[in-house]
Amino acid sequence: MAARRVLVFLAFISAFSSSQASDCSYNQLLDYLNVTASDSLLGISRPVKDWTRTTHVQLETSLYGIVDVDEKFQTVTCDIWVKMFWTNEFLTWDCSEFCGINSLTLPRSLIWIPDISIQEDVSDSQTVVEDAFVTLYYHGLINGNMRQHLTFTCQLDIFRFPFDEQQCNVTFFSMSSDDKSIKLGTMTNFTNIPQHLDEITKAQGEWKLKATHHFEYTVVADGIPQSKLVYMVTLQRKPFLYVINLILPLLFLLVLDLGSFFITEGKGEKLGFKVTILLSIFVLLLILKDILPSTEENLPMIAIYCVAIFTLVWISVLETMLVSFLMSLDGPYEERARSSGLRVNILLVADDDHKVCSSLCRFWPVKFCCTPLVIISSLFFYTEPAGVGDKVPPEKVLSPVDPPGDSDMLKLILDKVKSVQLESKRKNKVKRWSGGCRRLAKIFDCVFTSVYFLTTAAFQIWIFSNWNKPRF
Repeated sequence: MAARRVLVFLAFISAFSSSQASDCSYNQLLDYLNVTASDSLLGISRPVKDWTRTTHVQLETSLYGIVDVDEKFQTVTCDIWVKMFWTNEFLTWDCSEFCGINSLTLPRSLIWIPDISIQEDVSDSQTVVEDAFVTLYYHGLINGNMRQHLTFTCQLDIFRFPFDEQQCNVTFFSMSSDDKSIKLGTMTNFTNIPQHLDEITKAQGEWKLKATHHFEYTVVADGIPQSKLVYMVTLQRKPFLYVINLILPLLFLLVLDLGSFFITEGKGEKLGFKVTILLSIFVLLLILKDILPSTEENLPMIAIYCVAIFTLVWISVLETMLVSFLMSLDGPYEERARSSGLRVNILLVADDDHKVCSSLCRFWPVKFCCTPLVIISSLFFYTEPAGVGDKVPPEKVLSPVDPPGDSDMLKLILDKVKSVQLESKRKNKVKRWSGGCRRLAKIFDCVFTSVYFLTTAAFQIWIFSNWNKPRF
């Protein structure tokens, strides 16, 4: 009898232990939760036992990379990782009854998933990669993850380009539920995240993630209140490339234009040099045109900088053209002055060179041709010998037979003296006009150079002092 009782006791213990072993499997837990039933209601209705109770959906978003910021299309492309938490009141169990199992992975298609979307999203649906499984905890908390190559719209303010900072909003909301059904929130506080942004963001490129903040609010659309969660992301541009490619070349070209004022006027070198600078600035404006959006209402600071430098150099080119024109006006007067002086000098130096006396002696007797009266008269009648093969006009040849009388000679001398006086007056008038335009050009050039230097310096101080200041 005793042996029989022992055998019955051992059989009972073995049966009990086998039943306990079977309860420790995931299958028993799944059967208990009833998530394997084909007609399960867990995937089609909000998991609350009282429909007036609100489902709190908590999000945790991480920005892992800033791929691109398109100023023309006003979009930002980045890689994000979203963790979503909510509670299913029907999927709870006691860990002690199932061998301490405290979590379970389930296919996403078997349970209800909140329909959370991003309001500013303009990316393709294929860029969203959702985790095929969700994690279920014993107290009903569910964790679902998704990764997305997100492209979202952002109103970019490029007034201070390339030293600009952009604030973009990423708004999460439920497309089909009001705030009484789904309430959005966050799992963690983001006040300490800016200290670790460089560690979180793996790829930044041209932009740097400066700060991240969030806030929650309720908006009424068509009479239906909706809960929204907004992540405010602050991006800061790295301006080094634009400083090297745009700002410094413009500054160097402006310095070259300032240095061109020390080039002397002549043969058009100064004007050609300034036109070359103007064309170089125009090429930089074409490069800037491909960067900045055409829909910008306010002119960015860099556009103001480029247009201002282009205008300054353009005015400098016009000034150079005007100065060259004024100096060219002295050309005809100088020619007249030189020709008048040549004629008078011939009259004055004719006696010294003995050309007249020697030529007259060929026709008149030596005693007569060397008298002072004939020498003086010959100064007015002397004509350069004709070239080889040229004939001297008869009216310009002095007659060797009929020398002029004293009265006729004095009359001719008086006429020639009058003509010399008139020629001298005209020469003085030409001299006065010959230097006037050149002096006016030099005065105008000096005044313009001073004003140009002061304007350029004031503009540079103003533009660089206001470039780094906030717009508002």
